[in-house]
Amino acid sequence: MSHATPATAVATSTGRRRAVLTVADGRPALELLLDGAPLARLPLGIEVDGVDLAAGAEIVGSDDREVREEWIASVGKATGERVAVHRETTVTLRSGSAFWAVIVRVSDDGFAFRYVLPSSARSLGTEHTRIDVGEGGRAWVLEYQTWYETPRFGSDLRDLAPGSYGFPVLVELAPQRFLLLSESDIDGRSSGAHLDWDGTVFRVTPADARIDVEPGHRTPWRVIVAGTLAEVVATELVDALAPAARPDALRPRPGRAAWSWWSSQYSGAYLDVQKRFTDFAAEQGWEHVLVDCGWDAAWVPELVSYASARGIQVHLWSAWSDLDGDEALRALALWRSWGVAGIKVDFMESEAQERYRWYDAIIAETARVGLAVNFHGSVIPRGWARTHPHVVSYEGIRGAEYYVFYGHPLTAAHNVIQPFTRNVVGSMDYTPVTFSAPERETSDAHELALGVVYESGITHFADDPDQYRSRPLAAAFLAELPAVWDEVRLLDGHPDTHAVVARRHGDRWFLGGIGAHTDDAVVELDPAALIGGPAQVWAIGDVDGALAELPAPEPGAPLRVRFAPRGGFVAVVAPADSALRRATPRAALPRPSVAEGLLVLHGAEVTVHTDATAVRTPPGWTARRDGDGAWTVAPDHRPGPGHVAVLTLESPGHDGVPVVSHVRVLTPFDGGVHDLSQGPFVAARNAVGPVERGRANGGGDPRDGGPLQVRGEIHPDGLGVSQDSEITIAVAGTATRLTGAVAVDDETPDTAAVAEILVDGVPVVRLTPSAATAPLPFDIDITGATLLTLRTSPDSAEETHVDWLTLRLSE
Repeated sequence: MSHATPATAVATSTGRRRAVLTVADGRPALELLLDGAPLARLPLGIEVDGVDLAAGAEIVGSDDREVREEWIASVGKATGERVAVHRETTVTLRSGSAFWAVIVRVSDDGFAFRYVLPSSARSLGTEHTRIDVGEGGRAWVLEYQTWYETPRFGSDLRDLAPGSYGFPVLVELAPQRFLLLSESDIDGRSSGAHLDWDGTVFRVTPADARIDVEPGHRTPWRVIVAGTLAEVVATELVDALAPAARPDALRPRPGRAAWSWWSSQYSGAYLDVQKRFTDFAAEQGWEHVLVDCGWDAAWVPELVSYASARGIQVHLWSAWSDLDGDEALRALALWRSWGVAGIKVDFMESEAQERYRWYDAIIAETARVGLAVNFHGSVIPRGWARTHPHVVSYEGIRGAEYYVFYGHPLTAAHNVIQPFTRNVVGSMDYTPVTFSAPERETSDAHELALGVVYESGITHFADDPDQYRSRPLAAAFLAELPAVWDEVRLLDGHPDTHAVVARRHGDRWFLGGIGAHTDDAVVELDPAALIGGPAQVWAIGDVDGALAELPAPEPGAPLRVRFAPRGGFVAVVAPADSALRRATPRAALPRPSVAEGLLVLHGAEVTVHTDATAVRTPPGWTARRDGDGAWTVAPDHRPGPGHVAVLTLESPGHDGVPVVSHVRVLTPFDGGVHDLSQGPFVAARNAVGPVERGRANGGGDPRDGGPLQVRGEIHPDGLGVSQDSEITIAVAGTATRLTGAVAVDDETPDTAAVAEILVDGVPVVRLTPSAATAPLPFDIDITGATLLTLRTSPDSAEETHVDWLTLRLSE
């Protein structure tokens, strides 16, 4: 419909929900109703170019339409084809000579609205939206922090302290009458927002007090899910309001991942540890392994190759600041060329428009090169799962990593709130199931159930493989979990007490229950109602303080589960005539053969002999197939001396994941003097964290060492390693001499080590630096050499930090 004359109210509704936009005393407000009863009143308004548009506003027209949203969900609480139908009304208002609008949508699970600014708008200032939910309710909130990692807690509204609270906020108005407040459809044209509570109403507060906008700018959707707890848990409204994905959008491979950082924070630096976690992922039939901080480009291709034979994809961690700007973003194409499948990006910690523009850039580039993205230290989901399907998860949660930082900060009560709040709006990388968490108050069954209760596009199971193997029931259940879900239902619960969530994949339902009870509690569930007929059940719970199988119910009888204090349970429910347990490990497939692992680019191209069916090249290189077993590979422009390109050789593998091998191509060192400490490694191993460039070894983290300092003198370049290390560097070319020195760094006084240099595997130098000696020089002939190895080994009982100094190749 369209109103040609001014009106004082415009209504839109669908089913049980109704929204009415009114103007009283020159200020607009939105009234929300459910079953004819008021839910909330929202005074509206926004400041544009320094003017409060809500002052003196009048309705001058409205347009009403049905909006049908259809999309394919790659991750989330329900994947596959999704459909949402909204009733949308655009209400046009006039304030003086300025025309603006409020777009209101009503759906079967809630409401949303956004502002459309005047065509003359240049800047957006204070938002005057208020959300009045009355005084008698209860809310579940977290104190606002731009990376959403404070604990969530419940409070009666009359007792809630004035302050800033982050989305989503859940409000209970009455039994089974809930509101969930959040937002959707944000990109670099806006900033994120939060809620400020003044003791009476919530106020929507964007992160930026002022942003520059284009004429006709549309603000993000303000989202109000409304209904029962079951409707809140199942809602997809935040995604439905987001823009559609491009038809050619990158579709990721969801699933489950092994992750070593939680159990060993420096483990990202060690290839052997990453292979051990990959082996466990293969045992479990999982899809991914995540390598956190400390990884080295020297060995990542080897891990990718090792994992690919088992159908497992490798993801790499990076700080956001290392991917900031066009030049830095070029690393993404390089990592993808090795066969890396995704990245975990960390520490964004901002809701500002400037940071959202960074999100725009990295989302676009990862989509272009083919990498999935998991955001940590990040904002919460606001619909990107629909718009950018390759964004598989976000942190935005006080998750299991807080056991590492603070001992025991995760209460069962905090955990129970999440499926009703944070996880409602999108994937949540809590990194669950941490049996070895110190001073944990939750039971083993509670921990195990988090793998079902919580949803993430890629779920990173955080504990060490041996912790899972020592609990065979847990390992067996985690192997059964599917990579994606088809449906979710809340079977029982309340954010103050417990949550029982059922997720379906195919013909099986997976149940997870977690409780915050401090004494025993009992729930009863009907397996047959889930299946729609005779059902079989495999259930695991807490029995005498340990995981144990629970008695299966008789046919047609309910499943009765007793929660231990702060306990939980899991179950698999399947039709009586089907297989209940179906997990299988993945066997290793043969990798593509290759005649030589290192080639030298003497001319304009090289020939690779392999049985691979495809060759993936790094940026700036091309490959063509010359015939069976032969590929010609060439750079667009000749790289500089010492450059090492990694070629990825692919053949078909498990689940569409190519099995790969790698070949390195060295541009020879011809002419001049070259600093080896700045060039690529063919291989690298170090006992204490990664090999450091231009600084001493430090500790287990990357870039944590001090300057290269020996007996008080600082050296400008070199490599910092521990007493047990090995670095291999390709040195083919016309260079004939290697010069430099080796010393013990001042970081480790009163220590000593053995340092060796090998040329093509043959030892040619053996030195014994100590803290008492000046740097020991060397000058060796490397004429005709291909590989140079720098090796250290212990010569004292204490950890020793060794510096390879002023490493130079020359003719």
